[in-house]
Amino acid sequence: MDILKSLGHPEEIINLFKYKLGGCRSVMPKLDYDSMSETLRTCYAYLNQTSRSFAAVIQALDGELRHAVCIFYLVLRALDTVEDDMTIPLEKKVPLLNDFHSFLYQPEWCFTESREKDRQVLEDFPTISVEFRNLGQEYREVISDICHRMGSGMAEFLEKKVASMKEWDKYCHYVAGLVGIGLSRLFSASQLEDPEVGMDTELANSMGLFLQKTNIIRDYLEDQQQGRAFWPQEAWSQFACRLEDLAQPQHLSSALSCLNLLVTDALRHVPDVIAYLSRLRNQSVFNFCAIPQVMAIATLSACYNNPQVFQGVVKIRKGQAVTLMMQATNMAAVQGIITQYSQEILQKVSVSDPSREETLSVLKLICEKSPTRAANLISPVCVSAAMLLAALSWQYLNPTAPGPAADMQGH
Repeated sequence: MDILKSLGHPEEIINLFKYKLGGCRSVMPKLDYDSMSETLRTCYAYLNQTSRSFAAVIQALDGELRHAVCIFYLVLRALDTVEDDMTIPLEKKVPLLNDFHSFLYQPEWCFTESREKDRQVLEDFPTISVEFRNLGQEYREVISDICHRMGSGMAEFLEKKVASMKEWDKYCHYVAGLVGIGLSRLFSASQLEDPEVGMDTELANSMGLFLQKTNIIRDYLEDQQQGRAFWPQEAWSQFACRLEDLAQPQHLSSALSCLNLLVTDALRHVPDVIAYLSRLRNQSVFNFCAIPQVMAIATLSACYNNPQVFQGVVKIRKGQAVTLMMQATNMAAVQGIITQYSQEILQKVSVSDPSREETLSVLKLICEKSPTRAANLISPVCVSAAMLLAALSWQYLNPTAPGPAADMQGH
């Protein structure tokens, strides 16, 4: 049970109850599906089926921006499905990736040869592309441009490994930094945010890189099991002869050193994340951007110096995810959350870790950008007596249909 995992964190139990009893709607309001066309309803169904991270926050965006971002996500999900499918031969995959943006204007185009779990977005691509063509020109131009650039970048890395740290940044730019840039341009195009949000590509790129690097770090074992390798050779070759050696128990010390080096590299994007979020003015856009970022730093804290990265799956607790979702609705709260998890990482830094000095330096910079988190006004002692009651009564709450937090957990 999710509540049992949070027994040592009373504030998470309180927020799980609030969320279960309707608190989620303050952050994730319900959509009016009845007013949508059949194809648009199908697009939102695909969004909920394929997204572990963004379905909830996309559906909470204001106005026409919501539909633009939904279609943007599905187009890139279809593109990513082509890249991920190891059964498509390179001679077919490379032109597919390079030409994918052109399929947006081909009403009948679809791809039925994929074996990936999200293949429905390729098989029913006409439903997605028709809603793309229904968007305003300002949105279509952004989506098509980003799709073109991302497809070309993916094709570039199909036939080479991520070797240097510089190439790691480049790969993450293609698959995630461009997403941040495209989203920022959509925010500005909607006029919900100022033009500078869409023009500052450096900060937008950092938003994407922080999320992507977190996912790559966390997914080491899953990627290895599926024959994929995204950890940069420049990093892991300092500690092992082969990337897969890091999963061997006898190499645990070296594996943790490599892990901590990569976590430190990801953390260097956090000051840009803070700068980017501080510019946002629309509440729905702020929630959309802030929630994945605080989930990411919580995940990095869970991964840092954690052997479980090489043995299984590292996820944050559902109660933790719900608490972050409900708290990350203003800049002061987000800065406090970032400080909290930075301090957690700081406490785990070993005196013998090879990246110690760099880790301490980047954590110091992050803390300088964020104030110290205010003390929790609710004492754990005041709620400890309620914890047993909460655990016993949880089963009587309606457990049907997991809410958005289930998608958000673990990114």
